[in-house]
Formats: sequence, C-alpha cells, structure tokens
Amino acid sequence: MATAEALGVRPPHPVPLPRRVPVPLLPGDPRAVLRRAAPLLPAVAVVALLAVPSAPAGDGSAGSGSVADAASALLVLYCLVRVLRQRARPLTRTAALVLGMPVLGVTVAALTSDDTPAGLPGVARYLQIFVLVPAALLLLVRDRWDFRFLGGSVVALALAQGAIGVVQYLTGTGASYRGEDIRAVGTFGPTDVMGMATVVAYGLVIAVGFALGATDGSPRGQRAAALVCAGLLTVPLVLSFSRGAWIATAVAVGLQLLLSGPRRAAVAVLTAGALGVVLVGGLGLGSQLVTDRLGSIAEVADAPDQSVTDRYTMWAAATDMWRTRPVTGVGLKGFPAHRDSHASLALSSGSDTAGAGLGFQRQPLLSPHNMYLLVLSEQGLLGVLTLVGSWAALLVLTLRRLRAARGPRPARGTGADCGLVVTGLLVWQLVDFGYADIGGPSTVLTAVMLGLAAWWALAPGRARSGAAGT
Repeated sequence: MATAEALGVRPPHPVPLPRRVPVPLLPGDPRAVLRRAAPLLPAVAVVALLAVPSAPAGDGSAGSGSVADAASALLVLYCLVRVLRQRARPLTRTAALVLGMPVLGVTVAALTSDDTPAGLPGVARYLQIFVLVPAALLLLVRDRWDFRFLGGSVVALALAQGAIGVVQYLTGTGASYRGEDIRAVGTFGPTDVMGMATVVAYGLVIAVGFALGATDGSPRGQRAAALVCAGLLTVPLVLSFSRGAWIATAVAVGLQLLLSGPRRAAVAVLTAGALGVVLVGGLGLGSQLVTDRLGSIAEVADAPDQSVTDRYTMWAAATDMWRTRPVTGVGLKGFPAHRDSHASLALSSGSDTAGAGLGFQRQPLLSPHNMYLLVLSEQGLLGVLTLVGSWAALLVLTLRRLRAARGPRPARGTGADCGLVVTGLLVWQLVDFGYADIGGPSTVLTAVMLGLAAWWALAPGRARSGAAGT
C-alpha cells in the first residue's frame, strides 16, 4: 500500500492539543484572600485576641499580661525566624535608628535605678510596645494590601467592642458612671475604662483615613464602607465618656480632614455627622450625660472633681521626681515607690471602680496618667529625648511621604489613604498621651498602630508603591 509521501501528498501538519492553563483566582475569591493574608495571620491574631477578656491584677489594677501580649511575643519570634531564614539585612539604617532610639533611654534608666530587678518588667514592656512589635510589623507588612487588611482587622475589632459597649449602656451592664452602670467599656472591664475607648478611636481614625484617601485605584466600595464604619464607631466612643479620647479623636480627624481637601472632608463630615446625630441625638443615647461630660472639659480648672485633682497632683509629683534626677529619672517602675514622698495631701488613696461584672474595689494610682510625665519622672531627659524623639521622627517622615503621595499630580494608587491613616493614628496617640499612658491589655494595640506607622514612614519606597499593594 503506497504511502502518502510516495503519492506526493504531504500529510497535514499535526495540530497540538491545547494545554490546560490554570485559571487564576479572582481577587474576591476566599482562597486567594486567605493565601494572600496568610503571612499576616500572626499580626491579625494579636488584634483578634484583644477581644478576649482578661482578669484584673490582684491589686485591682488592669494588669498588663494578656493572651494578646503572648501573641505579640510569638509575632516577634515569627518575624525573627523569617529574617534568619532569608539571611537578608532586615532594616534600613534610618529604620534601625528611629526604632532603636528608645532602647538607649530605657536601658540607662534600668541600670541607674535604685531597684534594678523591679524595673526589668518595665524594660520588657517598653521594648515590646515601642521597639520589637513595631519592627516586626515593619518587616511583616509587604504592601498596601497588607496594610489595609491589618487596618481593617482593627476596624472590625473596634466595631465588635463598640457593639458590646452600646449594649452595656442600653442594658445598664457597663462600668459605673455617676452611680449607674452605663459606661461603655467593652470586654476590658471597669479596671481599664480607656481600653474600649482606645480601640474604638483607633478604628474610627482608620476608617476616616480610608474614606478620605480613597482614589480610583483603591478597592471598590472602600470609601462607602469606611464612612459607614466611622459613623457607627462614633456612638460607642461617645458612650465611653472618655474626655481624653474625645479630644484626641477630634484633633486627629480634624487634621485628616484638613489634609484631604475640602470636598472629601465635607462628604465625610456630613455622612459621619448624620449617623452620629441620628444614633446619639435622635435616639437620645446619653445626650444629657454627654453634654455634662463635654461641659466638664472646660470646668476642670475651676472646680475639678477628685479624679481631676488626683491627676493634677500626680502630674506635680512626677515633675518633682524629675527634678531630683533630671537626666536618668528615678528608674523604670519607680513612680509608685516615689509617689507618696513627692505628692501632696490632696492625692486620694485610689479611684473607685465597679460594674461590668465586677464588684466595688479601689484601683491604685500607679502612674501619673500622662505618658510624657511618666517617661520624664522614670527615665529623665534622656528617656524623653529618645522615646519622644522616635515618635517625632515617625511623624515627620509620615507627613513627608504623605505629601509626596498627594502631590500636584499623584500617580494612580499611591496609597494616600494609608498615609492619612498613619497621620491620624500618630497624632491621636501623641495627643492622648497627654491624658493617658501605657498600661492594661489594650496597650498592645498601640504597638500595632506604631508598626503600621513604621511601615509607611520607614519602608523602602518600592514596598509602599508596588503594584501588589494597589
């Protein structure tokens, strides 16, 4: 039988079978989101575990150890293992300098303390909050997608804590306030009344930043969802009756509005204000109590109540401690030991706490409730220059990079929303530290916020503007 070649007929060219091309996962596919977010899960766990109630310390204070603190230690260990496996230079020189500055003041204060062993827990706490966790998040967050995902987890925590706080107010199961158990404290209890207020304020500032900074390159629906979250979080923040948190939030959001431009600022103010008026004013959620609390802000200098008197007295005691040792302070954890010898007789024995599942107890006054004066009294001028200098450097670098991202002709997806979020968080923290200091379970969230700020301010430009983070 003759072949095709012998007859002069060329056989047709074989057609190759089509290869199976894997179908890429869509951005909204849960599997894609989970795989994309997997490296962030240790950080998200720190945020999520703040919803777990923690028992107060034996002396009636809020205590400092919690499951979230343990998770933050695992987060640092996880990042250390990653750095060792990659065998790469983990931090730039600028990042190492800015984040490493507090180590000097803390170490010197511990070494010069009259009771060095008693100050060792303070060393660990300061390094955890201001050095280790922020540095770990600087290494862990890869781009703007990671930033938004971690920031969104904080907003989710704030919504959950805020919802619990509103229920506490409506059902009379919150912390005691003016003889009624109506103060919204979330799962943090009456010994950490600033806990829920801090978390909710963080979530509100993040939501406002995401709303004001949203562009055509931002995720779809980001602005609308962020505005709704900001409006909802206004209610539990008001019901926390925390004057310090109110002031810090007003300053931070005001600056965000100023930096975002008049048009977006007007939209955000009208939307959040309408929700706040409906929920607080229209439904009467604490309107009279809120009015009285707002009025007390201007009256603290004329007719202060005992809590304000105690705060002023402890501020004076902290200043007097600094005068005795102006360079290095009295040592970490030294304020309680030196308090009585420097405070006047106007200081009470403690503050009354009750409600939210706990009975009446006296909470000791172990700090001046002012972070700057706490550092000044315990670490002296050296501690203030290194610690506050680190925060100031973060803020300056943040504003400079935000200005570049919001230039006259910003590129698509420059991440200006992330910059607005970080600016608001840093300003909120710097203002709030005038009325509060570190302490209690919610403090670990401060470290997370500083980590987000460190990524925006200190990460290389490619990491902040890569396509993956649009």
